[in-house]
Amino acid sequence: MRGTRHRTRSLLAASAVVTVLLVPGALYAAGHVGAAGAAAPPAPEPEPSGAECRTSVHGSRVIAYCHNPYPSTDRVQLHTDCARWWDIDADSRPVAVGPGRTVRLDDRCWKEVRSAWVTHSNETRPAT
Repeated sequence: MRGTRHRTRSLLAASAVVTVLLVPGALYAAGHVGAAGAAAPPAPEPEPSGAECRTSVHGSRVIAYCHNPYPSTDRVQLHTDCARWWDIDADSRPVAVGPGRTVRLDDRCWKEVRSAWVTHSNETRPAT
């Protein structure tokens, strides 16, 4: 019985020593501790962009006004989901909204509108 206790203590002590020796190396390899102990610089924040759009539904018509207050061009597209199964859903052509500009997008269903939303894209290629 005495040999088993001694062996258990020896294994615990050896594992504690190995842990103490390996943890600083693992932290350094993971990048938590630099050469001078300083953390990595934070990633730069992206520049704000994108037009703000307000969408309204009046009966079977959808109107969206999009204003872009940022210096980069945003491309917006209106999507209309009609309530009736036989009524065709529609997507408008993408429209480029330049800096400081406002555009109007509109669409309609034959009957009721189920939902309408605007998607954004930062691509600057001209609309076809």
